[in-house]
Amino acid sequence: MSPKFKEENGFVFKIYSNEEERKHVHVIKAENEAKFWLEPNITLANNYGFSDKEIKNITKIVLKYGNEFKRQFEEHIGKRLDD
Repeated sequence: MSPKFKEENGFVFKIYSNEEERKHVHVIKAENEAKFWLEPNITLANNYGFSDKEIKNITKIVLKYGNEFKRQFEEHIGKRLDD
């Protein structure tokens, strides 16, 4: 299951349950995808197709909602580990 954390400006923010437990969020729009680490600092991990301008916009959104994404990630991973 890949819960959607947020959708803003056409960007969908989610995680994939079968990945590492280090807090991160994936950003998807059309055929493009990026991954951002949420700890220890918010940083771009991978970018597949987004322009530099889009990455700047996405980064602003991730910074704005970073604490919320961390909380949601913890809740989701906790549920997964309890299954």
